[in-house]
Amino acid sequence: MVEDRQKLGKAMVQKLFAGVSGGGERMPKALWKYTIEHLFGDVWQQDDLTLEERSLITCSISVALYRQNEQRMHFIGAKNLGIQRSKIEAMITQAAHYAGWPCAATASGVLEEVWPEDT
Repeated sequence: MVEDRQKLGKAMVQKLFAGVSGGGERMPKALWKYTIEHLFGDVWQQDDLTLEERSLITCSISVALYRQNEQRMHFIGAKNLGIQRSKIEAMITQAAHYAGWPCAATASGVLEEVWPEDT
């Protein structure tokens, strides 16, 4: 079962984060294991939300919490899943009204950095 979650988690990470440079910050071994097996091998595998819905929710939370590193990764993940950039822009506009303009302005800059409008 753990091996299955590892395989599923690794496959999900590859699907979402293809094209992400740098690979993120180093994590302690135990945290990395939980990230792969639990977060991406279990939580992201549930069928109560579509993968696209789960991605957009994660992007929204990263904007609201001002998590720029996660925005960089998850905006690319959304693009890899086929979510339109206009959906991310609309989410950022919505978030501005609840999370604040600085969060939205920063997220807009991160989006342009990792997913330029002309691509």
